[in-house]
Amino acid sequence: MKHRVLIIDDDEKLNALLQEYLGRFELTVSAVSHPESGLRLLRREKPDILILDVMLPAMDGFAVCKKVRETSRIPIIMLTARGEVADRIVGLELGADDYLPKPFEPRELVARIQAVLRRGAPAEKEGKVRVGALEIDWDTQSAAVDGEAVALTTAEFELLGLLVRRPGSVLTRDRIMEQIRGTDWEAYDRSIDVLVSRLRQKLGDDPKSPRFIRTVWGKGYKFIGGSDAG
Repeated sequence: MKHRVLIIDDDEKLNALLQEYLGRFELTVSAVSHPESGLRLLRREKPDILILDVMLPAMDGFAVCKKVRETSRIPIIMLTARGEVADRIVGLELGADDYLPKPFEPRELVARIQAVLRRGAPAEKEGKVRVGALEIDWDTQSAAVDGEAVALTTAEFELLGLLVRRPGSVLTRDRIMEQIRGTDWEAYDRSIDVLVSRLRQKLGDDPKSPRFIRTVWGKGYKFIGGSDAG
């Protein structure tokens, strides 16, 4: 099945190049140069993944990302100028799933699209699991706390699943980097901490008195099974 990609980038030459190149990899691509047009297309066509440039006219990519996240869990890859750490952190805080600094090789974008789409597709039917106040439905990639649905992005759900499947085990940032997105994360980037912080906020988990995720200082994070033990 062909996946549908929406690109919002004001570089029309790049859009044309990516439409042609991504089409070689069983991807159907729509590309627009204005954010408002992109948002309309997103609502109308409901693509499988969004490629979103940070530098856009009228409304920057961060504002677009925030607006998209109000109503959609679509995976988002942000394109950031010069690969600045600040851009990446802001994008992750707003709900982006990955980032790619410009300039980039089109093949790397393909690899990242494929990786994000693989993460979003359930590998097998696993049903539901309940841990304390937390319920996870692996088949629909959804979660609820105290019976209330929690809207998670692809990356947030992947992180939650990684922690839940290893209760009580300390996962280092390097291990999370490797499992969630691959080894191309920068070792001293704050991206993992931002992702954990975002997940905690959505779960209503207080880092000082956690029900779900405990920080192990100097090491990483562990899932504590819905209690404050350990």
